[in-house]
Amino acid sequence: MSIQFSKVIKNLTNFHFKRCSEYRKILNTINYDIKNEDLALQPFLPVNLFKFKKMMSVPENEIVKILQSSGTTGSLKSKIYLDQNNAINQKRVLIDLAKNIMPQNRVPMLIIDQNPKNIDTKNLEARLAGIFGFSIFGKNYTYLLDEKGNIDYKNLNTFYKNHSKQKFFIFGFTSFVYEYLIKQLKSNYDFKNGILIHGGGWKKIESKKIDNIKFKNLLRKEMNLNKVYNYYGLVEQTGSIFFECEKCSSFYPTKYSKVFIRDEKLNILKKGRGMIQIISSVPVSYPGHSILTEDIGELVFNNCSCKKYGNRFKVLGRIEKSEVRGCSNI
Repeated sequence: MSIQFSKVIKNLTNFHFKRCSEYRKILNTINYDIKNEDLALQPFLPVNLFKFKKMMSVPENEIVKILQSSGTTGSLKSKIYLDQNNAINQKRVLIDLAKNIMPQNRVPMLIIDQNPKNIDTKNLEARLAGIFGFSIFGKNYTYLLDEKGNIDYKNLNTFYKNHSKQKFFIFGFTSFVYEYLIKQLKSNYDFKNGILIHGGGWKKIESKKIDNIKFKNLLRKEMNLNKVYNYYGLVEQTGSIFFECEKCSSFYPTKYSKVFIRDEKLNILKKGRGMIQIISSVPVSYPGHSILTEDIGELVFNNCSCKKYGNRFKVLGRIEKSEVRGCSNI
């Protein structure tokens, strides 16, 4: 862990301590020493807290966007408050994170979802936030599904005719990609020039005995789609996502983010399985810079070059009996 990153996170902790009353109450309750510079000892918030507390570190009249976790009707949803600076910084970070994956210029984009018409762009659920976030890499946007949730073959065939012979970008949540690209389209289309980024939705297809390796093999076999990138991220720490390494299939941290694995007593583990804690320098308008997730993971040790910024990790599933978070099960 770099000393510079530790200082950034410590400064963020102090910033939110001063600016967010709810965060200050929590830190006062645990008697946190704001002079502490150790990254491992910086306070973290349980991800579920954002469902119950309104957490902001900027004046409410400066909020330009509210992101919500997806979920079933009636369930509590996290709400994440972004000001203009935080929203712009998220885009800059995402562009930097994806620079080794995406072409330098925008490319035609096929979205494995329905066209979200007549929506309030200030209040976005996780799935739509993902679509709009990644749309910065696309142009000539085409939505695969019609209003009834069926494949719109007219739109698809037009997109395929116009763009399939050049690089193009495909974005969708994992379960949607499996349901519509793999199960329904199959070998009817050659997507050799496609670049797919997908995330979330694993729970629905793991019950069908589809793991990451089989998922990629099916895309390669059925559609000739070889450039496939899974990512891990939460709406509660939006903007700081972890891409999967092409070589070792692990998620890797970046200069903007770090990961710890903690046991049930919240001690940091150097090996073995435990709860994933994600730390990011991006959240400034709300205290989401250090979050304890409800996901189980473990560190990965080998000589892959993706270890440049720190420990790589695998995501193994959800904590048993934890509340299912909608944005991971779309």
